[in-house]
Amino acid sequence: MPGNYGRDLDLNLLRVFAVVAEHGSVTAAAGRLYVTQPAVSAALRRLTIAVGAPLFARRGRGLVLTGRGQRLRAEVAVHLSALVEATLAPAEIDPRTSDRTFRIGLSDSAEVWLLPRLVRRLATDAPRMRVIAVPVQFRTVGPALATGAIDAAVTVVDELPAGFRRAPLYHGGFVCLFDPRHAGLRLPLRRDAYFDRDHVVVSYNADLRGIVEDVVPRQRRVRCSVSSFANLGALIDGSPLLATIPDMVARQIREVRPHLRSARLPFTLPGAPVELLWPAAADDDAPTRFLRDAIVSIAARVWTTRSHGR
Repeated sequence: MPGNYGRDLDLNLLRVFAVVAEHGSVTAAAGRLYVTQPAVSAALRRLTIAVGAPLFARRGRGLVLTGRGQRLRAEVAVHLSALVEATLAPAEIDPRTSDRTFRIGLSDSAEVWLLPRLVRRLATDAPRMRVIAVPVQFRTVGPALATGAIDAAVTVVDELPAGFRRAPLYHGGFVCLFDPRHAGLRLPLRRDAYFDRDHVVVSYNADLRGIVEDVVPRQRRVRCSVSSFANLGALIDGSPLLATIPDMVARQIREVRPHLRSARLPFTLPGAPVELLWPAAADDDAPTRFLRDAIVSIAARVWTTRSHGR
């Protein structure tokens, strides 16, 4: 193909040739192609020069194909039809036969509530689709999307590179998770009692600060700092530690450890929207649209269930 392009052959000339061959007339072809007769004649001259042999001969007031023209028509017809069909074919997908593999960037909190449900949904509706979960957070998701390291993401984010879409999934708040057998808390939780206890924080900077320190001008007594929400349930269970975490994560942990409790915070801690992020170029890609629809559906069901269960 690169060698053929190097000969400067305008492939549009082949379409003109095919229409003239079909109608046997420059005039009729011009009407069919919505161009002038001189334009059709000029296109045939250019194609004749490129081929190096006459393609038509005069017969009365019309044109007939030469031997070289007949061979070219037979070869061109097959390829032009295939190109037209490929261009006009609708983008369709049968989830049961798609074998796409998607790399989805997930915050650790999103991985808790979304990934198990998404895997089960795919097992039922798209058994050949596969997902690779890639850990991201608000600082890393932009570069991961921009470089194509991930196909989509579910996380909290501030700014996105140009050319990417975002759709809100839910807007959650924060709660204090604790073990009532060991924390010795009275509810409603008061500010002094909160700051008098030891805490475990999730820090993406590997330090002793969390979201509370960014909002409240007071440092907690942090006993332990971890990089994700994965082991918070085990850390809280059987200890006096408090954890300030997204309400959605607390509910997931309590499903596994129902003896734990969560309480309203004694101060205002604004939540942030968890969003689905994807490149605009994938808007019309049927497999990724199927995946996005599945994620939106799961989030709507989970969040509605959690809200009604409060």
